[in-house]
Amino acid sequence: MARIVGQSLFNRNCASCHRHANTSADQQPVVVGGRVAPTTETLAQMTPEAIYATLTTGDMVQQAAALSESDKRAIAEFFGGRPLGAADAGDASHMTNHCTTNTPGPGPLTMWNGWGNGDDNARFQTANFAALSPDQLPRLQLKWAFGLPAGGETSGQPAVFGGHIFFGDYNSYAYSLDMKTGCVYWSYHMDAQVRTAALIEPIKHDGEQVWAVFFGDKKANLYALDARTGELIWKRNLEQRLLSHITAAPVYYEGRIYVGLAGSEEIVSSDPHYPCCTYRGSLTALDASTGAVIWKTYTIPDPPKPTKKNALGTQLWAPAGASIWSAPTIDPKRHAIYVGAGNGFTEPAAPTTDSIMAFDLKTGKVLWSYQGYANDASPGDCTGPGPKGAQCPQNVGPDWDFGDSPILRTLANGKRVLVCAHKGGTVVAVDPDRRGALVWTADLTAGRDTTAPVQVQILWGGAADEQNVYYDTQAGTVAAVRLADGKVLWDVPIAPSPAHPGANGRLRKGLEAAVTVMPGVVFAGGWDGVLHALATADGHEIWSFDTAREFTTVNGVAAHGGSLGAPGAVIAGGMLFVGSGYVGTGNGMPGNVLLALAPQ
Repeated sequence: MARIVGQSLFNRNCASCHRHANTSADQQPVVVGGRVAPTTETLAQMTPEAIYATLTTGDMVQQAAALSESDKRAIAEFFGGRPLGAADAGDASHMTNHCTTNTPGPGPLTMWNGWGNGDDNARFQTANFAALSPDQLPRLQLKWAFGLPAGGETSGQPAVFGGHIFFGDYNSYAYSLDMKTGCVYWSYHMDAQVRTAALIEPIKHDGEQVWAVFFGDKKANLYALDARTGELIWKRNLEQRLLSHITAAPVYYEGRIYVGLAGSEEIVSSDPHYPCCTYRGSLTALDASTGAVIWKTYTIPDPPKPTKKNALGTQLWAPAGASIWSAPTIDPKRHAIYVGAGNGFTEPAAPTTDSIMAFDLKTGKVLWSYQGYANDASPGDCTGPGPKGAQCPQNVGPDWDFGDSPILRTLANGKRVLVCAHKGGTVVAVDPDRRGALVWTADLTAGRDTTAPVQVQILWGGAADEQNVYYDTQAGTVAAVRLADGKVLWDVPIAPSPAHPGANGRLRKGLEAAVTVMPGVVFAGGWDGVLHALATADGHEIWSFDTAREFTTVNGVAAHGGSLGAPGAVIAGGMLFVGSGYVGTGNGMPGNVLLALAPQ
């Protein structure tokens, strides 16, 4: 919400001078006080402290005189991508419990890597690497908690490698911790908030092989850090524009890093001062050792063009949309890479919106796409009563994009399916060996609350073992769907916790975080902050843990949990790791803690 407020304030007070670099070819740069006003792309590369200083003591004092103190802070934090004044709070040097040694622990180096724990994005953990059995789960207890200074959300999923935990946080820091004790090895300060999962892979650096850990941030920067020391190896900005983000975790294959980009124009499209919409999602391939861009392909091939003007004379554009919000999926057999693409921002929506897309790994050429919902043009504030702005399409779509990662699985008969779910609650399986031909669909919308303001059913995705794929829903259910034919085997309701009521005293019903599966158990987290472990056989609950409370931390930072949002639980080495705190789009409970649990 703070980001939306900052955008609105900027549009009303600053946008007439600070324009997008690509707004219009016939517009000349705006000159203010003998200087060319910085574009929004330039402002997006600045820290919130620098922008705030410009508004309060620098060149823009006069122009900002009518703004309140809170307005200036909101604008600074909007462009800066993180809380103002929190630049140093997350540094490990300010924390207690530093690790005394820094060497990989015994056992396998990688126990959980990236978003989906493998090229297939199945979010499956083997029995060997999990080192947990279903009968041990009732004995899971908190082993340590790590507090995140100035954090409001913990949407960066950890990776487990060589006895270390790697993850990024709301306060723009990446950390390396000891998985057994939670002591901190190092921290690295990034330019903006980190929502991606961490990925660890070997690269060449200064003539030697080193393990690098990769992160993306909300300013569309991709980082490669030395996994042992936390030192920067390289950094690459993939799109220098204000509303461009990396929320999709990077993936690795044969020396290349692949990462999707998303844009949040639809959130601010209702502001009549904003020249909406020009953003197109994209997929980029980079050299993992150097960060050099090898190719970049847009999800919508046609560049945006001016269409019409609104009542204020603001130029509007199209086509736009088809963001990539989640990690891509690698298919070595087809030498292809798959993504889920988002909704359209403009009408008519491009054929690649709300789709599963396939790209060639080597060249970035689009191989095929399967559209799950046609003509879903759904910019912000175009539904409900009241007058509609010029940016609103005649037929507003439901915003049912594929926000989760496709899951690639091989069936017992040798055939393969690529499974993804769109936000409307439909699970889709296509054939990757027949150019995305539809295999089956499964409807998980039973129990939808038609009075709820948000009609999203599935957002951050599922997990799959060899037989089934599992999803949780905003309706408050977890379901198992058979991979072979799409049959819903079970669909169980999860009662919300009365300990954490939401707005107007209503219980915080619903689950949004990505699910995780290991042999015999599926893990799902809810808006109420409760993590559930269910039996894969029939969905009965084995164990649950309430994360929405205060915790005493190992690093001396005051911390509490909240809602469980985008990232799911990580299971590795006989332990369970989960970040608690998520506001998201459903007015969830903030939180700033990473939790580690183990059997007692």
